[in-house]
Amino acid sequence: MSFDSDSKFSLSCSRAVPTMLRVGCKMVISKGSILKPYASSYELVSNYTSAQPDTNSNIQNLPRLPVPQLSDTLQKYLKTVRPHLNEDEFANTIKLVKIFEAEEGKKLQSLLEKRAETRLNWLEEWWLNTAYLGYRDPVVVFSSPGLVFPFRKFKTQYEQLQYAAKTLLAVLDYKALIDGNKIPLEMMGKRPLDMSQYKKVFGTCRVPAEKRDRLSYNDSKYVTVIHNNHFFHVDLWGDDNQILNEDQIIQQLKLVQEKSKSPADAAVGILTSENRDAWAKAYNALLKDSVNKQSLTDIEKSLAVLCLDAPVELWKCSSKNAQQNLAAAQTIHGGASRGNGGNRWFDKTIQFIVGADGLTGLTYEHSPAEGQPIAVLTDYIINYIEKGKTGSSHSASPKQPVHLQFNVSSEVNNMINTAKTSLDRLAENLELNCFTYEKYGKNFIKTQKLSPDSYLQMAMQYAFFMLHNTPGAHYESAATRMYVGGRTETIRSCSIESVDFAKTMLNAQSSPKDKLQAMQKAINAHKNYTVQALQGFGVDRHLLGLKLIAIENGIDIPKLYTDAGFTKSAHMRISTSQVACKCDGFMCYGPLVDNGYATCYNPRDNDVNFATSAFKANAETDCNKYRGALEKALQDMHDVLLLTTSSKL
Repeated sequence: MSFDSDSKFSLSCSRAVPTMLRVGCKMVISKGSILKPYASSYELVSNYTSAQPDTNSNIQNLPRLPVPQLSDTLQKYLKTVRPHLNEDEFANTIKLVKIFEAEEGKKLQSLLEKRAETRLNWLEEWWLNTAYLGYRDPVVVFSSPGLVFPFRKFKTQYEQLQYAAKTLLAVLDYKALIDGNKIPLEMMGKRPLDMSQYKKVFGTCRVPAEKRDRLSYNDSKYVTVIHNNHFFHVDLWGDDNQILNEDQIIQQLKLVQEKSKSPADAAVGILTSENRDAWAKAYNALLKDSVNKQSLTDIEKSLAVLCLDAPVELWKCSSKNAQQNLAAAQTIHGGASRGNGGNRWFDKTIQFIVGADGLTGLTYEHSPAEGQPIAVLTDYIINYIEKGKTGSSHSASPKQPVHLQFNVSSEVNNMINTAKTSLDRLAENLELNCFTYEKYGKNFIKTQKLSPDSYLQMAMQYAFFMLHNTPGAHYESAATRMYVGGRTETIRSCSIESVDFAKTMLNAQSSPKDKLQAMQKAINAHKNYTVQALQGFGVDRHLLGLKLIAIENGIDIPKLYTDAGFTKSAHMRISTSQVACKCDGFMCYGPLVDNGYATCYNPRDNDVNFATSAFKANAETDCNKYRGALEKALQDMHDVLLLTTSSKL
């Protein structure tokens, strides 16, 4: 999300899975105009290898992530939990907070401060392990977002392959900028942001392991291409170390399709959609065979994955809404086992999707980086293609694509069948409703001197309360990249003020002036918390650090973490992100909790794109009703602003 294009602050959210705090976060891509190019480029770490990049360097000389004062965090915490508790529960939470501050918290705070003295970023390693690598649910739906590119209409196989070739050439152009340290330094007001995540987008792969996965960092000159569930090693450089031109890449991709006209006997890729421990077991079983080991290593070390998908009848959809929902499903889970779900390798950081009928986009595995590099990459690719660039005219000496083989035992084949069932069940359970709200966009909100992001966040709060008559714990993530190694902090969008706003709006006795005042207070409360979160002074990461330092030192986890205040305020029923891509694309993902909603949004000048999701199996949630409530909330807020403006005149 971006705070708004005129603000001094920018937010960049991650789509992190629930951590040990049981608090997840969603991917937000910040693309506001406040990320201004700097006069000079920044220095990046050297090209990484399969070893972990150096996390002990601070090339940009950024400040370290602070450890907030314990009393400040606890005071803030009490305010954020209040909307979710009755009087007795809140009294008990106050009691536990006082005990925690006077006893266990003081000791844990001291231990955390000592940890911070010996690390550039006291949270970075913990966050990677708890939010991602140690999380055992599938990356599909629960962690990895999909990003739908503007729709194309391919009439021939050549048009599909030409688009795919241009995508790969754009990727190589973009990677050259990264490797040459030519990506403009991003700023938050006058503060430079940590740029190290850009080096982790290409060549990176998550590798399954029991209990905790690992990341493999590589710098290679080839991509993995998947077609009909077959895997191919396709070099993008020729024997003369020159990049292939567009026509040559098209020919390489055509060879891939010719060698894989029928679906593979075993859809090995679908294993990557499984529960992480189940996938780790299958991975280890595959490694027993030397041929499999070679293929797995080849995929792991590739620059990225290109999925040449089968058609999904995109242009037979009855409406744009139906097209958007279909495209979202394809980028999130591939349409399950009967669709393109086996034509994936969900462990790879970047998978580009180029469907036979024009559905294009990407899926990205979130562990190594937040969304900003992906957003920049997306716009770069679209601009590259729309400008009709073709890459070099040089004719290199191409190498033949290599068909990666897998010897699948009966044991692994059973695991593949289980993975198909699991993915089908997961895909069937995900309800999507992607739409464009066309009545107004961020320009109108700015005329009212309100933050577009905070305004939309309060619309979601109001919509949820309208549906459920109770406050919804609400997650939004702020980038802490002003600090070295910074990732995210939570913005707790549900507040005392947001609840009062929703109740005031629903009260037939409230005057337009009452509603306006309640709206302004709620928006300002959100904006204030946002500023604190950006500076690393939210509630959630500090509390996570205190919990993890207790575990690390063999100290019993304090009762504060099992109290109703903690569990209810951390059960994020609304998980949101603003993805401000310049192109006409949209981001989508699954909810964080069973009875929750996901809401990705892109506020444009005169409309807002939304991608919402919920789980069908939960009777409490319904995407269609949520969309209706959200549209009504936006209309009601608009009407209040117009009424109060008219009365002033």
